[in-house]
Amino acid sequence: AMMFTGLTVANVVGVPFGTFLGQSAGWRATFLVVAGLGVLGLAGIAGLVPEQPRPEGVRIRHELAAFRNAQVLLAMAMTVLGFGGVFAAITYITPMMTETAGFADSSVTWLLVLFGLGMVAGNLIGGRFADRRLMPLLYVSLGSLAVVLALFSFTAHNKVAAAVTLTLIGALGFATVPPLQKRVLDQASAAPTLASAVNIGAFNLGNALAAWLGGIVIAAGSGYTAPNWVGAALAGSALVLAVVSSALERRTAATGQAAVEAAAVRQPQQTTTAAR
Repeated sequence: AMMFTGLTVANVVGVPFGTFLGQSAGWRATFLVVAGLGVLGLAGIAGLVPEQPRPEGVRIRHELAAFRNAQVLLAMAMTVLGFGGVFAAITYITPMMTETAGFADSSVTWLLVLFGLGMVAGNLIGGRFADRRLMPLLYVSLGSLAVVLALFSFTAHNKVAAAVTLTLIGALGFATVPPLQKRVLDQASAAPTLASAVNIGAFNLGNALAAWLGGIVIAAGSGYTAPNWVGAALAGSALVLAVVSSALERRTAATGQAAVEAAAVRQPQQTTTAAR
């Protein structure tokens, strides 16, 4: 959660500033500033991140073997669908807020600040509870996210309700991030480096998939609020996968416990037979 705080704070500061800069000086200026920040980030990594020795005995085939675990794949699918639900709506937030809610173009900046503040709060809350009740946290956050995204199709027609809903989407969306990342790392403990990297890719895949699907429904003439329904469907699908994952985990645990009990029953019988 603390690592992802950098991402959430960047959204609080960077996204609104980029929007303001683009509206004031043109979109090219925003890209130039982003490129400059990228160079600063590269210099910071080169100068401040210490060299890490290569772990002994680690091979790529060992890391790839972790992806044979169905729980790892389910966790990554939850990442794609759950976080994708957020970006189905957020990708088209400017036309939604200006054309539907009636905000001025200049208001998009502070609306994105609200969204970013929600992200920061949700991320920290998610990090606090991920260690305690990971799966219940996912049930609540994904289920609530699906509901709020569906409601956004209606609240987007009112300025105050739209602003509140947008903040909630940021909070609920990022409340899923720490538990999703931890779920992947827990299930792929033998390959934490590769699994963590691939799961970050899953976040980005979800963003791209949701934005594409949102664009399809808008192009079909369903209106600027239609991507909210897409987001709700994606988040709801992630909730279904979370329930399936938990059920499989309980079944595996029960099977393992039954095997242990059966072995415990057989052991005294074998000991008695050997004594005779």
